Amino acid sequence: MWDHRFLNRIDFRTIAILLVLMIISLMVISATTGDAADLTEETIFTPLVKSQIRWFGIGWAVYFFFAGFDYRKLKEFTWVMYVGMLLLLFGLFFVPAIQNVHRWYRIPFVNFAFQPSEYAKLIVVMTLSLFLENKADEISRKRATLKAILIVLIPFLLILKQPDLGTALVLYPIALVMFYFGGISKKVISVMSAMAVGGLIFVSMMFLGFISHEEFRPYATKVIKEYQYERLNPNTYHQKASQTAIALGGATGSGWRASEFTGRQWLPAAHTDSVFAAYSEEFGLVGVFFLLLFFCGLIYFSFQVTALAKDRFGRLLSAGITTYLAMHMIVNMGMMCGFLPITGVPLMLITYGGSSVLSTMSALGILQSIYSRRFMF
Repeated sequence: MWDHRFLNRIDFRTIAILLVLMIISLMVISATTGDAADLTEETIFTPLVKSQIRWFGIGWAVYFFFAGFDYRKLKEFTWVMYVGMLLLLFGLFFVPAIQNVHRWYRIPFVNFAFQPSEYAKLIVVMTLSLFLENKADEISRKRATLKAILIVLIPFLLILKQPDLGTALVLYPIALVMFYFGGISKKVISVMSAMAVGGLIFVSMMFLGFISHEEFRPYATKVIKEYQYERLNPNTYHQKASQTAIALGGATGSGWRASEFTGRQWLPAAHTDSVFAAYSEEFGLVGVFFLLLFFCGLIYFSFQVTALAKDRFGRLLSAGITTYLAMHMIVNMGMMCGFLPITGVPLMLITYGGSSVLSTMSALGILQSIYSRRFMF
């Protein structure tokens, strides 16, 4: 089940990229949570930096565990994890809200908030991969297609109810890509693609000012509630602040721990939702270019796993995980640049938070398990 010998066969190029991304994360968290005027060890290694280092350490342990673990054995636990995940998502509505939303379980005595939706995305990928593999011969039938949609739709609705629009919407492109690789009806793929493109164009036009948010309000509120529509407001302080921070970075940035806007704490959630904007102000367009280079390299190497996987379950699983990783990058940067609403989607391995780190490192470890076993069939 777990064999350390397969650790010698993993793609070590990804290790270097992950280390660089983690260093960037610690630098940004240090700059946004410490005293910029004081460069002592205490102000560099702030409590949040130390906490993130601990999560990275646990994340590496999880990564190497899954890299050595035979990914095909995951089939035995997938449905149990899926049902457990649904119960955890449903149970959130019976615990006290944190920051007015039902997204976390507060774990007593360890000061840790557990966010089931972060792990739900990976579990949905695993469950959908197993279902599409088992139903390969009948996947074109309507009943099988409906079951595949329900596998995604149920957690989608539970996460949307929290409310967590960003995490819920990440499930949509994951499902679309996996449906494509899984052989779902082309008509279903076409309808889902048209809906995705139409929704993206509409939201982008609203955030770019081509469609007035206020003028469209009377029509939208006939379908959705007022507070739900307000999430599409492109003129919130958070939206403007993130764009201001990016603009102030210019070509080369203000320098590490030298940012004025972020340093004065005018940028909300600088070490979580807005970490990309905080990074952009400090390192500028040049820094963003190199960050994108590392992210694109990681996504490219991940898609290579899909191409090299020797079984249907491995191909579907790697395709879903790669889409999951790519969407976090695209959505987080898009919302900080003012193209999408700010919905709390973390920038993988940069944003502060244990749940995000552990779910991402688990997904990457599973990818390496698929990669290292590519010659076994």
